[in-house]
Amino acid sequence: MRKLLVPALLSLVACASQKEAAREELPAAASAAPPSQKQETPRMAYPATRAEQLVDTLHGVQVADPYRWLEDEKSPEVQEWMKAQDALAREALAKMPGRDALTARFKELFYSDSISIPVRRAGRYFYIRTHKDKEKAVLYWRDGEKGQEKVLLDPNTWSKDGTVSMGTWVPSWDGKKLAFAQKPNAADEAVLHVVDVDTGEWSKVDVIEGGKYASPRWTPDNKGFYYEWLPTDPSIPVDARPGYTTIRFHKVGTDPKTDTLVHPRTGDPTTFLQSDLSTDGKYLFVYILRGWSENDIYWKRPGEKDFRLLVKGKGAKYGVQAWKDRFYVTTDEGAPRQRVFEVDPAKTERAAWKEIVPEDPVAALKGVNIVGGHLALEYLKDATSELRVTTLKGQPVRTVQLPGVGASSNLVGLEDQDEAYFSFTSFTTPRLVYKTSVSSGKAELWAKVELPMDPSAYVVEQVFYKSKDGTRVPMFVVYRKGLNREGNAPTLLYGYGGFNVSMEPTFRSSILPWLDAGGVYAVANLRGGGEYGTAWHEAGRMERKQNVFDDFHAAAEFLVREKYTQPKRLAVYGGSNGGLLVGAVMTQRPELYGAVVCAVPLLDMVRYHLFGSGRTWIPEYGTAEKPEDFKTLHAYSPYHHVRPDVRYPALLMMAADHDDRVDPMHARKFVAAVQNSPGNQAPVLLRIEMNAGHGGADQVAKTIESNADLYAFLFHALGVQGLQGGVAAQGR
Repeated sequence: MRKLLVPALLSLVACASQKEAAREELPAAASAAPPSQKQETPRMAYPATRAEQLVDTLHGVQVADPYRWLEDEKSPEVQEWMKAQDALAREALAKMPGRDALTARFKELFYSDSISIPVRRAGRYFYIRTHKDKEKAVLYWRDGEKGQEKVLLDPNTWSKDGTVSMGTWVPSWDGKKLAFAQKPNAADEAVLHVVDVDTGEWSKVDVIEGGKYASPRWTPDNKGFYYEWLPTDPSIPVDARPGYTTIRFHKVGTDPKTDTLVHPRTGDPTTFLQSDLSTDGKYLFVYILRGWSENDIYWKRPGEKDFRLLVKGKGAKYGVQAWKDRFYVTTDEGAPRQRVFEVDPAKTERAAWKEIVPEDPVAALKGVNIVGGHLALEYLKDATSELRVTTLKGQPVRTVQLPGVGASSNLVGLEDQDEAYFSFTSFTTPRLVYKTSVSSGKAELWAKVELPMDPSAYVVEQVFYKSKDGTRVPMFVVYRKGLNREGNAPTLLYGYGGFNVSMEPTFRSSILPWLDAGGVYAVANLRGGGEYGTAWHEAGRMERKQNVFDDFHAAAEFLVREKYTQPKRLAVYGGSNGGLLVGAVMTQRPELYGAVVCAVPLLDMVRYHLFGSGRTWIPEYGTAEKPEDFKTLHAYSPYHHVRPDVRYPALLMMAADHDDRVDPMHARKFVAAVQNSPGNQAPVLLRIEMNAGHGGADQVAKTIESNADLYAFLFHALGVQGLQGGVAAQGR
């Protein structure tokens, strides 16, 4: 099915998906010896942070909140505090040895030439390129696969300081117009524009504010598109805004203020509205999503007045696409690893659905596309990709041969065109793009990323370990050949564990200097993710969230037990929901970890729902407004479990000043609590990325700067020698 771009799934994923090839994500964590071994090290002099005697009584429980004043980012006092904290962090990081060498190496790795999977419209090809000499990716187009390449959108020219970014982009079916989002400060808030492809001129009329959740769906006549619209009225409380989302239709060349209301708002800030339109324009679908576990689907033929209910999700999720007057429904209803049904629009009652792709006994169905008159099925088998092609009746045709064990996209193409594309990557393989024939299966390499590295120098293992309750959990372990398993290797452990998001074995150029310095990089496939389907997600959601933390603790214990490392040499990293993860494990088992890097996190789980997009995550976490949920949330909320008598690992907190997804108040309050903890001796640094949103800044130079800071911190804290023999010699 077309992937559901659930607005807040952009919500909490740690935001690497829009960055190309070698720029994919920020590096993993830094580490330090446990505070018990650093008693002689003077405690850092932090900016003064007052603590207030503020205590709430919630459901009969007293809840202290001494740093609530740090929630008010507009306060001059908070602004000064942030400036002082960021200055302290940057000054300390700048002085760490090896930073210049790291910067040079990251310039080699991050400034790269690459090309994305192309989107084809009426013989025209649209694709993204990165360049060795540009800060931001550029959108190109050409007539025919071999036509002259032309620049369509270049975000490098949009602002002098590089703070305006490109979001979603969707060409019309005739390839003559393109709708796209422009995002100030790389935040989620966006403005939709329309550009004429042939002339490159932006329409002065088609300027639509409120495009934070917009995903334009063009009509076949190319005269307009459906989109999700969020009012920008400042009088609407931030936490209530998602409930004001509507579906509208915009006719190109008309004032957006006159756009037609297609579906009204739900009024429920815990839900999302999302639209889709079949390629032939015959069927319009509207999804009402309640978190990542269930949704309803309504449909109608454009021109009809009322929507009809296709399915109401009761503890199940559904996706649908239409082709040749048939609906193809993918669902986990009665099938935790998902299955596919064919539905006749004239007989949509549930009993009339015909199963055409049964649930696989071991692999989880991640997505379905209709390409070249076939179904392209994307599976995860033990967290690695498998692509299968079947007929529209579900009869097996072939399994697509991938170049190795790794992560692949699904086939990308049109329903009636044989030409399709897919990408492949692994921990040691930069992105490859293949062109394939759906009918014959013949594939050829279409584009690749060249980087100064030797993939054969590294080893990738997949191991399995038992969690606290006996659950078998997979983990990837990556290191340079020749590693001595003596229990002393500096190790970075990464995790996420939520929102049905799977941690796949994708390429991360940021870890190469770490591996070249003798480090180990591990990625645990925790419960809460989607690696094994719905049951795996459900096992790490709501009142079962502690399972995620237990899985992570068990991963750390495995790495120690199997003599990869020891606690004082073990660093953990997580961002967004993964930031919650590492904040929780840091406060639960501080003796097990040497250091923590926590990025754009949730950490105050009692008040998270009152900020940013928080209420949209209630179906994932619960809300402290309910007694039973409060009990769960308060039991693991990291901010509420910072204790004065505990020596915590070294902490590097990463925040962004324009994060409109996860409010930076979480980072501020947690840092204040740990810095002011009398028993803590290890460094606690708060680094704030300016003019950046939840995914960080999208300029390569800023990505290099943040990576250099993080790895300099890491190498310094662990006493790692770093890039011995010179930067230029590494990885070649």
